[in-house]
Amino acid sequence: MQARLNIAKAAPDAYKAVAALDQYVVKESGLEPAIIHLIKLRSSIINGCAFCVDMHVKESRHDGLSEQWINMMSVWHESTVYTPRERALLAWVDAVTLIAQTRAPDADYEALRAHFSEEECLKITVAIGAINVWNRLAVGFRVPHPIEKPKAAA
Repeated sequence: MQARLNIAKAAPDAYKAVAALDQYVVKESGLEPAIIHLIKLRSSIINGCAFCVDMHVKESRHDGLSEQWINMMSVWHESTVYTPRERALLAWVDAVTLIAQTRAPDADYEALRAHFSEEECLKITVAIGAINVWNRLAVGFRVPHPIEKPKAAA
């Protein structure tokens, strides 16, 4: 895969604006880190963004989320590792990320509201929008994920 352009250099002001929104989500929104990881990883999986999946798996692992929690994200419907709160959030992430197909069903919103305040619902949806922007930039401009050197077998 060949990068089409450098997204930070092609339009630095646009890049900074997206980064500022992400900074809000991560540092200022008050959302729990696990919620942010769930949103970023699930949306990136749906959007097929290898760069972001690689990054968010590493960040989730670094912040202490279990390997099973991370690994089951792509098949969350069939996994029992997620709490009812996380499952409601995953359904909302799916609905908003795939909004053209889902139209954000009332049932998914009602499930979210059973676990989150109106303020949290808005902030969660902003976080979903932010990662979807990053996914579209990374996939659209073919931003390659870093390749790690394999560790030698013991």
